[in-house]
Amino acid sequence: MIFRVLPGLQAFAHYQPSWLRGDLAAGLSVAAVALPVGIAYSDLAGVPAVVGMYAAIFPLFAYALFGSSRQLMTGPDAATCIIVAASLAPMAGGDPERYMALMVTLTLITGVLYIVGGFGRLGFIANFLSQPILAGYLNGIALIIVAGQLPKLFGYSVEAEEFFPKLVEFASRLAETHLPTLLLGLAMLALLMLILRILPKLPAALVVVVAGISAVLLLNLDQQGVVVLGAVPSGLPSFHTSLFDFDVYKGIFRDAAGIALVSFTSGVLTAKSFARRNRYEIDANQELIAFGACNLASGFAQSFPVTGADSRTAVNNAMGGKTQLVGIVAAAVMLLVLLFLTAPLAYLPGAALAAVIMISAIHLFDMDALRELYQVSHREFLLSVGTTLGVLILGVLPGVLLAVALSLIWLLRVTSTPHTSSLGRVPNLKGFHALNDYPEAGTTEGLVLFRFDGNLVFFNADYFRERVRAAVAAAEGPVEWVVIDARPVNVVDVTGMQKFDELREELADRGIQLIIAGGKQMLGRYFNRGYADGRRERNASLNYPTLKSAIRAFETRNREATVSSDQM
Repeated sequence: MIFRVLPGLQAFAHYQPSWLRGDLAAGLSVAAVALPVGIAYSDLAGVPAVVGMYAAIFPLFAYALFGSSRQLMTGPDAATCIIVAASLAPMAGGDPERYMALMVTLTLITGVLYIVGGFGRLGFIANFLSQPILAGYLNGIALIIVAGQLPKLFGYSVEAEEFFPKLVEFASRLAETHLPTLLLGLAMLALLMLILRILPKLPAALVVVVAGISAVLLLNLDQQGVVVLGAVPSGLPSFHTSLFDFDVYKGIFRDAAGIALVSFTSGVLTAKSFARRNRYEIDANQELIAFGACNLASGFAQSFPVTGADSRTAVNNAMGGKTQLVGIVAAAVMLLVLLFLTAPLAYLPGAALAAVIMISAIHLFDMDALRELYQVSHREFLLSVGTTLGVLILGVLPGVLLAVALSLIWLLRVTSTPHTSSLGRVPNLKGFHALNDYPEAGTTEGLVLFRFDGNLVFFNADYFRERVRAAVAAAEGPVEWVVIDARPVNVVDVTGMQKFDELREELADRGIQLIIAGGKQMLGRYFNRGYADGRRERNASLNYPTLKSAIRAFETRNREATVSSDQM
């Protein structure tokens, strides 16, 4: 039982000594990437650098115990940090202390929502946002991040908060560019891209951080107006929180739900991807609990929400990490830096951090996904692009709602108009097949076999009736029976049942019987037992277990009618 709740303990209980070398190397490499990324992403979240270090360190300890993925690394995420800033800035009203208190509350509520979702078996929400819509949302986030870092790279600030106004203001103030900052930032960008291309296993972010600090110290760039990070406090965080009005909690809860949806969807996709590469399965419900534990750890450490980190997970996998011990090693190394080695970070230039963030954002932008969508489905390509534009125009938080709304619209569009077909027999092929696919299929005079490839519920019941009417109208000669192949139908609700009965009465007035073949017993599971049993008994003569039995009954009826007519 304990292994089910704490999968990491099971990995440690069956640990093989041959894994240790790879796990240690992977842990050191992950730490080298995660620490500078945590510092950089703290800027996105609008908090001091040390808060990003907390987010990079403490959630790793929690995930090592609760996570079901052997490769996944948790920590700060660009999209999550942007949502945090967009959510809390209006509530804080420019007060840094209030902002920090709101952030801790947001992180803790996010963690609680994750855990409740895990015990509620809500892991299926990982599939709620379709891949095109998720890619479109993250592409919008990536563009917002780049737009936000451009002024810092050029050495001045802008006042605009929205994407397009920010670009306009940036362009209008190019004359204010601080040349030393720009040169340093471009050099850091070039160094990052060079390392990623030529030496991809090298911790590029760490190299840039060290190079940036070295440049400031050697050239006295801080004396020439280059903005540096400033003193970073060492030591462990102390937990404290604040109480707010109920309306504030309502807003935080809403934003926490949005963060949980988006960050879990992207994080669990990363976990699934690397689990598939290493030939094992993860438990999505356990991942909810693990992400909840990570966010509680981050909240108690006075930091912001975290999720699965794809870049650090990729480093772990590339270095041969085998178990959750990698996260513990990485967290321990970063903790030592936090305790004893924060002094040099005071000279870290903001331009170097901007370079790290911009490269991360560029990698977040999924051009390959857009290209593939354009080749595969223009409709889903437009959905993805529409989501991106929605995020850029409406903002980050409305962008979450837009992504959810587009997912729901797409889901309703697909399920409200399922495939339908009239059926017939094809020579030398078993079963019954769609007439659209096999125009040569044989049919029985007076009989329409109709298949509805979906559930019969409130949002497609009218469509069902329209398609049955169209099938009757398209039949050759008068129709006596319409037999519904109900095998694909798994759910029927009250509205669907009522519309079905209305159609049965409508057809009966025209002398046509509406028959069900292959209906499942479980179709009555959403109705009261007495109603379902009574309905089944009343309509027993109109229900058949298979299409073949319905066809035999129709043919027998016709033969008996013919014999009766001949006798008269």
